[in-house]
Amino acid sequence: MTRTCYAGGVEVGRPGTLAIIAGPCVLESMDLALRVGETVRDTCLELGLPYIFKASFDKANRTSFGSARGPGLEAGLEALGAVGERLGVPTTTDVHHPEQCEPAARVVDLLQIPAFLCRQTDLLLAAGEAAARHGRGVNVKKGQFLSPREMRGPVNKLAEAGCQNVMLTERGTFFGYHRLVNDFLGLGDLMELEVEDGPPPVCFDATHSTQLPGAGEQTAGRPDRAPLLARAAVASGVAAIFMECHPDPPSALSDGATQLPLPVARQLLRRLKAIHEATDPDDI
Repeated sequence: MTRTCYAGGVEVGRPGTLAIIAGPCVLESMDLALRVGETVRDTCLELGLPYIFKASFDKANRTSFGSARGPGLEAGLEALGAVGERLGVPTTTDVHHPEQCEPAARVVDLLQIPAFLCRQTDLLLAAGEAAARHGRGVNVKKGQFLSPREMRGPVNKLAEAGCQNVMLTERGTFFGYHRLVNDFLGLGDLMELEVEDGPPPVCFDATHSTQLPGAGEQTAGRPDRAPLLARAAVASGVAAIFMECHPDPPSALSDGATQLPLPVARQLLRRLKAIHEATDPDDI
């Protein structure tokens, strides 16, 4: 049986629920973070969908040296704490270095391991230890270069660190140059991952899956396909959907080519709720 993952008051993977992880890619300003968070929170409240706010304090894996990275650890965590308190929702953010895990775990409810770093033992151990110490969860994004089965490694490393409060996120797999593909056979395998205590709940990252990596100085994307992928993932039985959204994606400081405009995100949430309600778990 699939286990669940707690992030504050949200239990990801609880039968009959679809959790939403959403927000701007990077913290740009308090006003923008609150605008996005309030929009998604209010829509999720209307639909009865549990919500976790996401934004990054540092984007350490940008294509260009000159790309915006965010406010940094100290200012970013202060902002995330304020956003979570103002919105009354759990929060999540990326951690890139072992030394970031302890301060992040004091503030956010869910530590997120970026896909490119999902095999980094020191980072996983630090995240697992900090999460266990502070009652937090860890969300590991599956590397674009890994098979579903290979995600047993990160889950087992977190268990060695004393953390069983874990979830996994599918975000596409490299297919040659400039393309990611979503393998829904593999998605099913990830949801049935054979690890001790049962497979962790799986989230589907609908916006990063539309990236066209390496297509230029900045990553390009096909955000018009994110709703299609999200609908398919919900029908497949995932426990959560991840999406990045922004009031004006072309002006976003990071991932402007894949973030969803807020009206599109709101409409998509309504459709995902309808699909989730119409899906019989016994048919999945």
